Amino acid sequence: MDQTLFIVGINHRSAAVALRERLAFADDEIVPALDRLREASPAVAEAALISTCNRVEVVGVATDAARAADETLKFLAADRNVAQAEFAGAVYNFAGRDAARHLFRVGASLDSMVVGEPQILGQLKLAYAQASQARSVGLILHRAFHKAFTVAKRVRKGTLIGHGSASVSTAAVALAGQIFDTLKDKTVMLMGAGKMAELTARQLGALGVESMLITSRTFDRAVALARELGGTAVPYENYKPYLKMVDVLIGSVSSTKPILGPEEFELVVRERRYRPMFLIDMGVPRNFDQRLNALQNVYLYDIDDLGALVQRTLGDREREAEKAEQIVELELESFLKWLAGLDLTPTIKDIRYSVERLRDDELGRAQGWLSQLEPAERERVELLTRGLTNKLLHRILSGLKQRDDKTLDAAFAAEMARRLLGAEFDAQDDELDDADNETDDDDSGLE
Repeated sequence: MDQTLFIVGINHRSAAVALRERLAFADDEIVPALDRLREASPAVAEAALISTCNRVEVVGVATDAARAADETLKFLAADRNVAQAEFAGAVYNFAGRDAARHLFRVGASLDSMVVGEPQILGQLKLAYAQASQARSVGLILHRAFHKAFTVAKRVRKGTLIGHGSASVSTAAVALAGQIFDTLKDKTVMLMGAGKMAELTARQLGALGVESMLITSRTFDRAVALARELGGTAVPYENYKPYLKMVDVLIGSVSSTKPILGPEEFELVVRERRYRPMFLIDMGVPRNFDQRLNALQNVYLYDIDDLGALVQRTLGDREREAEKAEQIVELELESFLKWLAGLDLTPTIKDIRYSVERLRDDELGRAQGWLSQLEPAERERVELLTRGLTNKLLHRILSGLKQRDDKTLDAAFAAEMARRLLGAEFDAQDDELDDADNETDDDDSGLE
């Protein structure tokens, strides 16, 4: 049976961050999760798992895409301990052409919260690397992901979709400028090492923030980043006493639950004498309890809040996105043509074997007079017959591969070629030869 590409998942368009964070996977959870998925879902032949702040998707290959998608959703519910009914309304399910188009649009950043943002391509490459590590990538996913990388590259080169300053990080910085009269005398703390959070910290530094604290579970990482940004590294286990000094707190820590809640934060607010404090939560799952927003002079924005602000500045990118969509469609047709060609692989092998066997049989029957020729003449006959065989194969196989929807059905054409060339009978003859070890040296039989 044919193998089909499928995708099931949720993203920022279909589900709020409160739901996305419950289904999210940390980077170090991906490879073991893929192992569990293959055990739990026999219908899934290949699989990759994409888990970012904006989406949780399984990209897979199966002969029965509907069954594989159903098994995958059951796996996600069980593995994340979330009742399937709680996210069923937010799930999208693509198969075949639609699945390939979705993957290419994701890679090209057309499905991102901020159209044209560059981070998604790196996240897609990471998902592919993790699936390769889990050995859950086969021929089709390998080709699909690399085609997605090609699409992204063409979109970057052929459009202006990535130009301009519309991004979550720039939205966060702009919002900070609205909350505070000036940023130069403010203290920023970066928690974690997420790319968007780091970019936000860099932009704040570029605006003149002179005091920057950086903490991470990996202290060496905090030290290296502090050196780059001209800040101070703080051990992760001892960052809380510093919170009373912080005006802008950027959270990007990998955690399954909030690391800061209102109970412990009330003391921080009092110690600050209720001076304004801006919290930027870029974690998924979220780092800061949403109840912090109720505290006096505490302004908490999560990834969805910032994404909504960005949408107001995306007019130019949306126009460039139309060009990008055209590139996606062109590459989609190329991928689908390659995928359809996989169905012909067994037939092409049979046809090639049949034609080459006919050549070998004819040379065998002529062995008597060929043996009387000089070695050079025998080699010329060998080259002549091989050349004719290759030309015949080239015409047949090119005709099967270079087809479109308006021509004869591909499967029917391939089967007719097999029958006309006797490929199916060659296979049967081989089985009989192996069974009774008989030979036939004369030319008396009718074919």
